Amino acid sequence: QLQLVESGGGLVQPGGSLRLSCAASGFTLDHYAIGWFRQAPGKEREGVSCISSSDGSTYYADSVKGRFTISRDNAKNTVYLQMNSLKPEDTAVYYCATRDSNWYLEQSLQVPYEYGYWGQGTQVTVSS
Repeated sequence: QLQLVESGGGLVQPGGSLRLSCAASGFTLDHYAIGWFRQAPGKEREGVSCISSSDGSTYYADSVKGRFTISRDNAKNTVYLQMNSLKPEDTAVYYCATRDSNWYLEQSLQVPYEYGYWGQGTQVTVSS
């Protein structure tokens, strides 16, 4: 069975950090570009960051630039999202997803339907 599983979410105070993991089972991630998306209650799904499968290029939404870092460890079949200086507006369910192509990867953050496999999401809550 092909699965993506996110983990690492939780409750954190403003200014704190979390590291999300996206682990694959049943297939290998190294041939896929990977995106992180989030969805807050009552809002549309928003692209956060993505990483290519070829040269490791990374892209970020303006709202998280300088605070979030995406990385991948193909040996562990896992992609990470390090989130620092968290703000209450970062509160959302975070999802990872696969994309077959690295073409127009930065723009793909605006088009979630270009992503194929999705995980079930992990809740991140930033609150004092």
